[in-house]
Formats: sequence, structure tokens, C-alpha cells
Amino acid sequence: MGGAQIGQRKTKIKEQTKKIYMNTGDYISERTGLLLVDPYNDFLSEKGKFWPKTKEVAEKVKLLTNLKSVVDAARQSGIRVFIVPHRRWEPGDYAHWKHATARQLATAEGQIFAKGAWGGEWHPDFAPQEGDVIIKEHWGQSGFANTDLDQQLKQHGIEKIILIGMLANTCIESTGRFGMELGYHVTLVKDATAAESWEAMHASELNAPTFAHAFLSTQELLAVLPPAASLSLR
Repeated sequence: MGGAQIGQRKTKIKEQTKKIYMNTGDYISERTGLLLVDPYNDFLSEKGKFWPKTKEVAEKVKLLTNLKSVVDAARQSGIRVFIVPHRRWEPGDYAHWKHATARQLATAEGQIFAKGAWGGEWHPDFAPQEGDVIIKEHWGQSGFANTDLDQQLKQHGIEKIILIGMLANTCIESTGRFGMELGYHVTLVKDATAAESWEAMHASELNAPTFAHAFLSTQELLAVLPPAASLSLR
């Protein structure tokens, strides 16, 4: 294959990939759910235990501004918000597990998202509101594994899920992959999430087209959400 043919092939692949990333379809309010993952103080507040690890990436992508824009727009469009929280650490967690991961053990050691502590409370900008659904806490990375997320989505008639929150290469990716396997249309919002490094962010972007149907910026998402509607479904 000659150089010109290789160039044409690369261009075609890029065009196909872009179509995959932009495969939004119609976000019908009653059939779309916004999954807000791990909106804890320890992740999103300046004094949170995990914030120093993600601060550089989070501030560069304007994480907090974009999270609020997406949440506000979803509420105005009548899209239901599902809070998808990580396990809030309690004394004894993971102590006798056979296969606890290094991240789980580090969470226990640092008492990240501790139950009853400020770090394990909702960030004030993203506290649940009337009509939101709070999912059972996940122990690992997927919001679906060992929780009621799938049942809650089905009971509310949700077919498309939009994922925002933390972290891009762990809980967001794991939840998105699981959602795709269960048959949901998955949308990732590239600048409404963050990671501990740019390498981790890049890895999540490279993996996105293997499971996500749409990979959008906040502004791209806002442009395709339904217009503001009455919140009668709540």
C-alpha cells in the first residue's frame, strides 16, 4: 500500500471515529439519564483529600464549571439525575478481603469519602435534589456492579446514559463499559471529568470509542440536549 493510500485510509478512519464519537441521536428527556458519579467533597472541593491529585487536570478542563453546566442543563431539560456514589469508607472496610486492590487499600488508609465526615458529604453544588435517584454505593469502579443502577434506570425508562464526574479512567470508564454491555447508549463528556494525570486522561480518551457511542465536550452536549421543559416527570 502506497503512501497516498495509507494517508487516505487514515483520513477515513478519523472520519469514521468522529462519527462514532458524535453518534448522539436524540436525547429524549424521558429516556435519558444523567449519571453524576462520586460528587463528594473529597473529590471536588479544594480542601478534599483527593483534590490535590486531580487539581491540575480538573482546573485545566474547567471541571467544576462544566459539571455544573451539564447538571443545570439536564435539570432544565427534564432529564433525571442519578447520583452514582462510591462506597463511603467505614472502619473495617477491606480489612479481611482476600483480593482488595491497591486503590481500595489506599482508600482505607486515607479514609477517603469517610462516612459521617465532611469528605464523604456531597459537594454543595451537586447535592441531590427532589426527583433525583441516589444509587446504592459501589465498592469498586463500576456504578453498575453490585448496585441497583441497572434496575433504577430500567424502572425509569432510561435508554441513554450521560456520564460525568470522577474519575475519567476508573469509575467513569468502568461504568460506561458496563452500561454498553447492558445495552444502554453511552455518552461521555470529556471535560466534565478529570484524572490524576494527563496520561490517565489521554488513556481514557483512547479507550472511549471502544465502548461509548458519543464522546462530547460540554458545549457539544449542551447543543444537542432538549430545550428547557416542564419538570412534570418528577
